[in-house]
Amino acid sequence: MRSDLAIKLQGLTGFLSVIALVVQIASSLSFEVLSAPRLRAQTPASQAHFTFPDTPAAKQLQAWLAAFDSGDRATIQAFVAKSMPEGTGPGFVERTVQMRDQLGGLDFQKIEESTDLRFVAIAQTRLGGERIRLTVEVDSAEPHRITSIFLQPASPPGNTPPPPDMTEAEVQTARTQPSFHQFSAWLGAFNSGDKNQYREFLENNFPTRVSSLDRDMELREGTGGFEFRKLEQGSATRVSGLVQERDSDQFARFTLMVEPTEPHHILSMSLVAIPRPAAFPISRLTEIEAIAAVKAQVEKNVGADRFAGAVLVGKNGKLLFSGAYGLADREKKIPNTLDTRFRIGSMNKMFTAVVVLQLVEAGRLKLTDPLGKYITDYPNQEIATKVTIDQLLTHTGGTGDIFGPEFNKHRQELRTLNDYVALYGKRGPQFEPGSQWRYSNYGMVLLGVVIERVTGQSYYDYVQEHIYKPAGMTLTGSLPEDQAVAGRSIGYMRSESGSWVPNTDTLPYRGTSAGGGYSTVGDLLKFANALMTHKLLNAVSTELLITGKVEAGPGGKYAYGFEDHRDKDGNGWVGHGGGAPGMNGDLKIYPKSGYVVAVLANEDPPAAQRISEFLDPRLPEGK
Repeated sequence: MRSDLAIKLQGLTGFLSVIALVVQIASSLSFEVLSAPRLRAQTPASQAHFTFPDTPAAKQLQAWLAAFDSGDRATIQAFVAKSMPEGTGPGFVERTVQMRDQLGGLDFQKIEESTDLRFVAIAQTRLGGERIRLTVEVDSAEPHRITSIFLQPASPPGNTPPPPDMTEAEVQTARTQPSFHQFSAWLGAFNSGDKNQYREFLENNFPTRVSSLDRDMELREGTGGFEFRKLEQGSATRVSGLVQERDSDQFARFTLMVEPTEPHHILSMSLVAIPRPAAFPISRLTEIEAIAAVKAQVEKNVGADRFAGAVLVGKNGKLLFSGAYGLADREKKIPNTLDTRFRIGSMNKMFTAVVVLQLVEAGRLKLTDPLGKYITDYPNQEIATKVTIDQLLTHTGGTGDIFGPEFNKHRQELRTLNDYVALYGKRGPQFEPGSQWRYSNYGMVLLGVVIERVTGQSYYDYVQEHIYKPAGMTLTGSLPEDQAVAGRSIGYMRSESGSWVPNTDTLPYRGTSAGGGYSTVGDLLKFANALMTHKLLNAVSTELLITGKVEAGPGGKYAYGFEDHRDKDGNGWVGHGGGAPGMNGDLKIYPKSGYVVAVLANEDPPAAQRISEFLDPRLPEGK
């Protein structure tokens, strides 16, 4: 995973509609604002009247806001050097400036939480009017430097009701307006995929966007362009409506504003990912039709160089379709096969959660027990005494993440699970345990340590004996990167120039209980079959494992190491995805209909999830 302030319409991830802007912690971002900065915005009256508490966290946020709103590169650089020396990397200041120009600044509306070291408030972007929850955390020691800034939607995109439908006459009038003409011209230039043509359009019509030409071309590459689907509002200077990614089912709402006078330069444009509108339903297909559709979609993505990996669809233990595509090693021209082992990222969490519930079944663990009962020497007593096993399984313990500057600095030194505890164990909780949901890789690492303390075996040996062996998974594991693993693919990530480069220098020493192992689509099918036929857990424990416990994004809940995307009738899936530079995977298990979908890729996200998300709404539902 990467930390990035760039705002990008990703589409196709498990929690697609969740906007997450993360400084220091890895992020998945789901909207892009293509905007001209115009004049640097002055602090509005509403901002001036917002009263900040007299705490270190609030003071640092005020200082960050002043630097951010200035839009001045030197001012932001000076603030970063003084108050955020950790957690920044190459291009950080430039991305911050771009984000300021894209959002137009932030206006604070209300405080949600305030302590000396943590401040949470609701703010609104000046361009687009999106409501965002901003969390700032600072060091406990002077000068209280910022350790993290976390921005997420105050309400999921798409929750705002769309405007009333326009009449046919209103649509025809709107189509004659300068704003719609500029939108149509932008869409044509963008969809062309021709960098020179797009550059010429920006220079003539959207000159302040030229500096983001390469990033826009990445968006074009990742989406295949957009199809215009509906006009919602239109005037001489402003137009909004719906577009759909050409290469997926993902919709976005666009808003474009132009100057009121000739030549009507574009002032700003936003694209916000939204759930698929009810007016554009996807029809369920027959099983044969669904398999044919996903095969065609995979081949389309392979042809566009957007997928390399393996795909499998099964039902009730039987294989319906499988295929392998692209290269496992581009330099040596070694093709991917169904036995190719792909890195699976966070999908390891499913194995960890199953082992924990096996130990609960055996009476060796209690979900309500605090972490410190099992890791008796845990360095931070607040974590040890307050955070429960249940909270670690559901990402509600406030234990934070592992990715960031400390991980980058010690990546090759983190060789055992206890090494992670030595590095991060002194941290206190990010929030009151149990009070909210925030994805925590470190929490899952701690569960691996708990497993080792309770069983007296290494996490890896225990999972091999109690998950892989009984399920018949012979090609899954987490051996270190410095050990040769037959058939393990090389992961490839896009470089800034657009070429594919190995992800070798981003990988941890070895996978953990939080993620980073490797598997095959066949082994993932075996895991799903063993789980749902109760070879790994009894029926009661299996249902406890996969049933959602806490809201974790639109349309889904988080269970124990599994996401639960089932409706009230039981239709839908449970499972988990995984992704990082050069790797992406997804496992969807449909308990009611019996389908299993496994997709693994040795390319950047959302290469694999693009396939599983395409198939999901087309598969027949259970009866």
